[in-house]
Amino acid sequence: MTSHRPAFGSISVRTPVATPGQRVGIMGGSFNPPHEGHLIAATTALRRLQLDQLWWVVTPGNPLKDHDGLRPLTERLLACQEMANDPRFHVTGFEAELGSPYTAATLAFLQTRHPGVRFVWVMGADNLESFHCWQNWQSIAGSIPIAVVDRPGWRHKALASPAGRALEDFRVPEADAALLPGLRRPCWVFLTSRLSAQSSTALRQTLSR
Repeated sequence: MTSHRPAFGSISVRTPVATPGQRVGIMGGSFNPPHEGHLIAATTALRRLQLDQLWWVVTPGNPLKDHDGLRPLTERLLACQEMANDPRFHVTGFEAELGSPYTAATLAFLQTRHPGVRFVWVMGADNLESFHCWQNWQSIAGSIPIAVVDRPGWRHKALASPAGRALEDFRVPEADAALLPGLRRPCWVFLTSRLSAQSSTALRQTLSR
């Protein structure tokens, strides 16, 4: 059967609009479902990094997670759109058109598609704890600034993780977070924020009762 998926990097892959010089946060995830913790991370990054935009990149599915119980992409996009109520937030599912589930490929595509845009990868502290399991994680760290937003119970585990230890010398003081988008890579910052105990796993368990 012939596939209608665009070739990787095809002009037909639709992304939000960004112009050279803009500071754009990329927050990827399954968002199954989105919750207050995601909104806190997005809002914290937007403010502390002085971003022009923050894109919620809703993935077809995390390659490191079981897809049982994964809601359809269209449902998760709609749920994120209902939550992401700041005009600087943009919810997108373009990753489904790329043909690769891996963050390294997504970021390489975005940096080629939008030269001159100052992208920052935004993730929760729980993701830093397992970051060393991601495909080409060292290349990701070397290609884009990273903002890690605190999550309840994860701070110490994240900073003591293999990736946290490997990247320790490249950590930027939190007071200098606004400088992050323009710094030489690798560079990253750990952002403290208001904490929410909500999680997608707990919400799915509640909804299934």
